[in-house]
Amino acid sequence: MTLTSALTFFFAIFIFGITPGPGIFAIMARALSQGARACTALAFGMVISDVIYLVLACFSLSAIAENYGTLFTLIRYAGAAYLIYLGWKLWTTPAPTEASDIPVKRSGIGASLLQGIAISASNPKVILFYIAFLPTFMDLTRLSHTDIVLAAALTVVALMAGLMLVAWGASKARKLARSSRAMQRLNRAAGTIMISAGTLLAVKS
Repeated sequence: MTLTSALTFFFAIFIFGITPGPGIFAIMARALSQGARACTALAFGMVISDVIYLVLACFSLSAIAENYGTLFTLIRYAGAAYLIYLGWKLWTTPAPTEASDIPVKRSGIGASLLQGIAISASNPKVILFYIAFLPTFMDLTRLSHTDIVLAAALTVVALMAGLMLVAWGASKARKLARSSRAMQRLNRAAGTIMISAGTLLAVKS
């Protein structure tokens, strides 16, 4: 992974992290009722689950890329189509009007961590996203353990930064956190990135 691809990967994961979905709504619900600090363990639990999915996707795709070239090409095109589809859905799906679609009760650090892991692990779209997304930024035929560690570290920092930024914003600006227009802007920004990544993956040689 080059410096440019690492920075692009970081930014893309950051945008993915703040895209409205079950995890973001859980963070907002907690921040609105208890403040941003109370979201730390919840957010870290989500990140743990995401990193596990990321590592699994790295090893699986690397093995396929090395041994089954034709299958990997098909997966790459399928991934490109999936990213473009996600982008289209983000552009066209009406944004929810409430940030508290997923209630999150007050709980201790351990319970919050487990809640975060459960929220992310129960969303199958997470691993599909990583499977579709990784070939855009990595040469999976020459993937090293250093690349995986770097990708995991970038993912941890980007996701935590994004989730805690959302938590801080929700705790400071209740109206903005519940604004349908704000949600729609996030959706469309993320949708543009998804479509761009899918297009790049499709034309990548």
